[in-house]
Amino acid sequence: MKYTFHRKQLAIPYAIFLILFVILPLLVIIFYAFTNDNGQVSFHNFIAFFQSGKTVGTLLYSIVIAVLTTLICLLIAYPTAFLLAKTGMRSGSALLLLFVLPMWINFTLRITALKEILTLIEGNLALHPFANTIICMVYDFLPFMIMPLYNTLTKLDDSYIEAAQDLGAKKSLVFWRVILPLSVPGIVSGVTMVFLPSMTNYVVLDMVYNSTYIMGSLIGSYFSAYDWHNGSVISIILLLIICVITFISNRYAEGEEDSHVNPLKKAEARKG
Repeated sequence: MKYTFHRKQLAIPYAIFLILFVILPLLVIIFYAFTNDNGQVSFHNFIAFFQSGKTVGTLLYSIVIAVLTTLICLLIAYPTAFLLAKTGMRSGSALLLLFVLPMWINFTLRITALKEILTLIEGNLALHPFANTIICMVYDFLPFMIMPLYNTLTKLDDSYIEAAQDLGAKKSLVFWRVILPLSVPGIVSGVTMVFLPSMTNYVVLDMVYNSTYIMGSLIGSYFSAYDWHNGSVISIILLLIICVITFISNRYAEGEEDSHVNPLKKAEARKG
């Protein structure tokens, strides 16, 4: 009997991986987050988190670091990705490789080298340790913002830009009304890839700022002390934060694309 191979069977290894390394660990975290030491269902862990000034302060401090890091990465990455996309696929890909190459070096070595550079700079400029932390965070996560923006900008349909120019729009207006709205998916992807990791990457703070006052350190300290309940609560809270941010960003991206592109399509159709 001849065996017939179906392409759907290619999803079996991925499904097994998803169950073993995503779904099951998430179920374990949910279980510990909503139970007490006796295994009974309880919301005490969440109530205790928001009643503690230490944990709430850590959350706010982590959000400040994540927001600043994400905004600075976006301000640097967008014009960089835009210029790379305008140079053509071959040249752009080669230049993009220059931004990715440092990621092949060990994380500790990269941060240590940058820390030494900042130490030399501080001889002339009095940089606050918090500023050094943000600089190191931006250096570490900048490629994760550039790559999705570059991929989105290289796939833009030039016919939209040409249509806007034919309708008399200036270059600045074309950028704000056509290019920027169409690149929102890349912005959303980059923000998602930078925001949450920068909230939990306490290694940078520990190496540069000599402080672990961030959400990732709390998770590590709780699990190291075998306090799975509080560690799981923080993990769930961070997961909810990124889900809310992703949901809002996606809704905003869809609304922006519809509000800007659809009128352009209608105007182009009327002209044709």
